[in-house]
Amino acid sequence: MTLDARIGNRLFRGKRAPAETGAPRDAPEEGARRIARTRVLWAWLRRRRPSTSLTRRILAINLLVLAVPVGGFFFLDQYQESLIDAEIEALRVQGEVFAGAIGAGAVIVAPGVGQQIDPARASLMLRRLTEPTQNRARLFVGNGVMITDTQSVRSARSPVRVQTLPPPKGFAPWVWGQERFEALLDWLPGQSELPIYQERVPQRANDYREVTVALAGIPGAAVRRHQSGGMVISVSVPIQRYRQVVGALMLSRGSEEVERAMRAIRIDILQVFGVAFAVTILLSVYLAATIARPLRRLALAAQRVRSGSGRDVAMPDFANRRDEIGDLGRDLRAMTEALWQRMDAIERFAADVSHEIKNPLTSLRSAVETVARVEDPEQQKKLMSIILDDVARLDRLISDISDASRLDAELSRDPPTVVDLRVALEALVDIQTTTTSADIVLDLEPGVDLSIDAFEDRLGQVFRNIIANAQSFSPREGKIIVAANRHPRRGGDLITVTVDDQGPGIPEANLESIFKRFYSDRPTENADGERQKFGTHSGLGLSISRQIVEAAGGRVWAENRHSTGGGTVDGAVAGARFVVEFPAAA
Repeated sequence: MTLDARIGNRLFRGKRAPAETGAPRDAPEEGARRIARTRVLWAWLRRRRPSTSLTRRILAINLLVLAVPVGGFFFLDQYQESLIDAEIEALRVQGEVFAGAIGAGAVIVAPGVGQQIDPARASLMLRRLTEPTQNRARLFVGNGVMITDTQSVRSARSPVRVQTLPPPKGFAPWVWGQERFEALLDWLPGQSELPIYQERVPQRANDYREVTVALAGIPGAAVRRHQSGGMVISVSVPIQRYRQVVGALMLSRGSEEVERAMRAIRIDILQVFGVAFAVTILLSVYLAATIARPLRRLALAAQRVRSGSGRDVAMPDFANRRDEIGDLGRDLRAMTEALWQRMDAIERFAADVSHEIKNPLTSLRSAVETVARVEDPEQQKKLMSIILDDVARLDRLISDISDASRLDAELSRDPPTVVDLRVALEALVDIQTTTTSADIVLDLEPGVDLSIDAFEDRLGQVFRNIIANAQSFSPREGKIIVAANRHPRRGGDLITVTVDDQGPGIPEANLESIFKRFYSDRPTENADGERQKFGTHSGLGLSISRQIVEAAGGRVWAENRHSTGGGTVDGAVAGARFVVEFPAAA
């Protein structure tokens, strides 16, 4: 009887099988409703937590670990063989003891025939010897005829009637699950292919290979598969009397112990696999939720920003996470904020450009309209001068605006390079003193490395703008002092460049405003009392300089110098100072 039959049916000794009992008639409908509810729940979970490629990859990688316990199934054959070998060895030892007893007590000497086994005496001895062991013993004589079978003796003494019960009606989940589990156990590796056990009537020695070799004086063993399931383990040993083989004893037993041990090991492996599978799924889902879900939220927020949903779109806040996801969230928030700031700056720049261009255009339009009505040559000449100045101002504005608009793209496209500030300042001062009348003094500390990481092409523009600004406020005989020094600091040295003039200084309230775009606050007369032409400066020079310096990791600011005596009022403003600070090159 198979294992399924042993679990699903009952054995009755001399009794009638009880009446059939089944599940309630609505069991199939209840099972269908449960299946439908399970499908609805599963569909809801899939909508709530959609699967992603990242989730599937995490699951696939983690499930590969389960190949380790699954690989144990392929070693079950070896374990089964060791159990069978132990059973064969036990039967062999038992058979040798039984054969020795029969050879000593059940072999007689018949006149004219010689030594032979007494069937009655041997049958009695085998029945008593095998009764405690429940092993089946069959005795074959030299001509291959079976003379004793303990199974037939036991069956005659205590008949047992086995009747298979019909399966219960309706859908029983536990029965269905048990059947599937048993089918899985039978399907698992470890069930070796064995020859089918068959009993012919009457049984003879040549039906069993191990008996044939035992009659030749060599012990033999065989393992066969029973038609109803399970295995039959057989051992045959020769029965000898004075070194003469007079017969063969065949001991056989079922594989209940082996199958019980194999079943236990399969269940253990399945339990380990099931627990590992459940833990792996849970951990994979948790890991995917902590990785894929935040990434999905960040991606959706980025898509909303890209689609132009406005500033109402807030990037998910993962500041409390101390991992790469938290870093990504913080960087995306910072990037989004920088994007909005850049858009605000572009909007302000467009408004400032419109305003700055509109002023000379208005003046130009008024002068053009007036010159057509004026007949005085002097007035016409004056108006034409205004028109030329406005055109020049427009040209300068457009050039500076074009330069400022290209600056962002150039700074983001070209990486900073190592620039020797000493060489750059010497070349710049030499050009400025040659092309202008300015008295520029260069004060550089000798033997000090003044290398910085900056934009070499734009670095000269920074100091040209600052020196030009100082020159416009300095008197005719004034000096402009350019100095550079290196200062030690934890985390890296700093290189500071100062540009001092001897002009009137800068109002304290405007020390920061002068770096704004299109800001221009110049007196009508310079330090020498000469009248300055309106519109000569666009107000973009210092703004561009700060943008270039900050892009290189530095900073620039303005301050006033104060006198310390020497014929002037102590503490009075002695001029303006522009300070440019860069981190030293590594």
